[in-house]
Amino acid sequence: MNQPHHDGATYAPTAKNTKPVCQPGDFTFAAVGLDHGHIYGMCNGLLEAGAGLRWVYDPDPAKVAAFRERYPDVKAARSEREALDDPQVTLVASAAIPVNRADLGLRVLDHGKHYFTDKPPMTTLDQLAQARAATSETGKKYAIYYSERLHSESAVYAGQLIHDGAIGRVIQVMGMGPHRMNPASRPDWFFDRSKYGGILCDIGSHQLEQVLFYGGTDDATITSSRVANYAHQEHPGLEDFGDVNVVLANGATGYCRVDWFTPDALGTWGDGRTFILGTEGYLELRKYTDVARDPEADHVYLVNHQTERHIPVHGKVGYPFFGELIRDCLDGTEHAMTQSHAFAAAELCLRAQDQAVRIE
Repeated sequence: MNQPHHDGATYAPTAKNTKPVCQPGDFTFAAVGLDHGHIYGMCNGLLEAGAGLRWVYDPDPAKVAAFRERYPDVKAARSEREALDDPQVTLVASAAIPVNRADLGLRVLDHGKHYFTDKPPMTTLDQLAQARAATSETGKKYAIYYSERLHSESAVYAGQLIHDGAIGRVIQVMGMGPHRMNPASRPDWFFDRSKYGGILCDIGSHQLEQVLFYGGTDDATITSSRVANYAHQEHPGLEDFGDVNVVLANGATGYCRVDWFTPDALGTWGDGRTFILGTEGYLELRKYTDVARDPEADHVYLVNHQTERHIPVHGKVGYPFFGELIRDCLDGTEHAMTQSHAFAAAELCLRAQDQAVRIE
């Protein structure tokens, strides 16, 4: 089981009893760019689904050494190009500094590989336009690790319940994404808005992607967004609070709040919650803890006309995204996530950030 984790930057879920979706050697990937700890969750998911990890590259030898302690069979590439030129590599996974993710993705696609990047997948609308053009030209995937939905069993289960009609038509999605900062452990780029893209671009991407997914459409309009630096004036490039309201084309609404104010006493890195209101009921997801009651993750609360239930799903649902992504790359399908959805969520985050009113 995944125990509560104190630091979201190194949170890397694992799953038990995941069935490989391919034979050994059928799907090989490389990890390039180890600037964020999410790379470990990305690699865990791919490996559990049957992928083979062949190369790792980062210009920092210490990051490579730490990575090889976790995955001792991986080979250290002498350069990025050594990994990208390898004909055996089908996909490149990366958690580079956010501002560098799009340019790396273009190089990966240009080498005929699929790309799997941590969120945020880029930091500007110009980078997004280039990524869209590259996927259209190459036919390769620019997949995005929106981990708070894809690597959360409660979030996966909620999607299944909604698909099965448990709460009727979804009319509102509210997401709360608090994070613990641990400033002493953060690299310099974490405090530089030009490098991480702003709080709504960065951790806000988790929440806005879920609004689109659970709300049932990729077409959304931002009605308001705000950012602030309330308590970290020693880091003027940091935004420690952000929120955004959206209206979807189908009439549903969304509200998201993200922040860096997780208190020290909480046993995990953030009390992430999602509330989904439907015409026939509602869901609450307590993703990483049931605060002061149960430290285990993945609690789903379902209320509709037939039932009022607490459903603990940790260790019971798994993470189907990774196997679906592997098969999509091999088969040319789009079951894990459509490219249009991945980019629509990215665009919504970028526009929310660009339009945000700064609270002084």
